[in-house]
Amino acid sequence: MKIINLISGPRNISTAMMYSFAQRPDCRVMDEPFYAVYLSKTAADHPGKDDVLNTMSASESVVRSQISRQDSPILFIKNMAHHCEVLEDPWIDGATNVFLIRDPVFIITSYSKVIESPTMRDIGLAYQYELLSQLERSGERLIVLDTGEVLKDPRGVLSRLCKACEIDFDEQMLRWEAGPKPYDGVWARHWYANVHQSTGFSPSGTVKQPVPERLQNLCNEASILYEKLVAFSIKA
Repeated sequence: MKIINLISGPRNISTAMMYSFAQRPDCRVMDEPFYAVYLSKTAADHPGKDDVLNTMSASESVVRSQISRQDSPILFIKNMAHHCEVLEDPWIDGATNVFLIRDPVFIITSYSKVIESPTMRDIGLAYQYELLSQLERSGERLIVLDTGEVLKDPRGVLSRLCKACEIDFDEQMLRWEAGPKPYDGVWARHWYANVHQSTGFSPSGTVKQPVPERLQNLCNEASILYEKLVAFSIKA
């Protein structure tokens, strides 16, 4: 089984990427399988927290067992960087790791509408950089997707992503039906309103908005890390 482990920051196109891979007949997807583990280990007060904890395992070992029992040719796992940060082991055995990044201006302005005062841990960039650096030191191939590049040329960038992951590109990855999906996490009603209206990758809604003054220092710090990560990204 080919495992593709997407390590994303929040308020990105990670759910759209999950929908994209779910269109493949040879692929199953898992939506943020370590979310309950993260919530159980932190004081994070996210919308729908009780629902997550009541419907998902908060045991890292149990979640890893659930992953290993999947039986499709390809397994696409949508993971969040801040979830991985609390794990005893941030890696998934045998997985091809893909980092999904986005200009922090977009992340912070979007995230602050749901979580008033996000931190560097919340937006995930620092931990993404730490994980990428670990892979670079070990000589592994680095696969980085930047949302801006994906939206410029979905077919081209996804084709190059599939090649990097050693799978064939499937044209069905470019379109999906609007609305909720059976593989959505239980938190979808709090976070997925926009992506539920989508039927493919679209640059609509990507106009930069001013970062709240209280979050400007966070944005400045995150932008330095973003520039380091984007240098490795697949280009349109």
